[in-house]
Amino acid sequence: MSRVAKNPINLPKGVEVKLEGRRLTVKGGKGTLVGDLHPNVSVDVAEGVITVKSDPTNKTVNALAGTTRANINNMVVGVSAGYERKLTMVGVGYRAAVKGNVLSLSLGFSHPVDFAAPEGITLETPTQTEILVKGCNKQVVGQVAANIRAYRPPEPYKGKGIRYSDEEIIRKEAKKK
Repeated sequence: MSRVAKNPINLPKGVEVKLEGRRLTVKGGKGTLVGDLHPNVSVDVAEGVITVKSDPTNKTVNALAGTTRANINNMVVGVSAGYERKLTMVGVGYRAAVKGNVLSLSLGFSHPVDFAAPEGITLETPTQTEILVKGCNKQVVGQVAANIRAYRPPEPYKGKGIRYSDEEIIRKEAKKK
């Protein structure tokens, strides 16, 4: 059994887990997430603890057990605490504003770029150069942040663009004569 799958998942207060066949539903204060389980991996829910079990002789199923445990844990953390990704805009004239669920970006193009947030994702702009992506599904939050960053990824010479707040850009030296 993988080391990750051996660890049980303790459910925080206010989180309900329902197992119906191969479908796992996790319900909490931030929302509801539904996930399908692999047929070779078994999940037990008892007294606020979730355990994942698999066949220890099969390496592929063993790896799937660890992945399943990590995905279930991400669901539990998402519905209880939620996930957020912070983006920072660096560059003269780069601005962001939220109107409803649409993020309007001014990135030096001849037109503003409008990004519609998918369902379950909230976008906030504490300042004109910061964007907060929040939601309960870790994968969707990361994908939305990556999609926004892709409009103007940071370039290595001046460091301009949209970057994650914890990202460090390795700067290059300009060409010399």
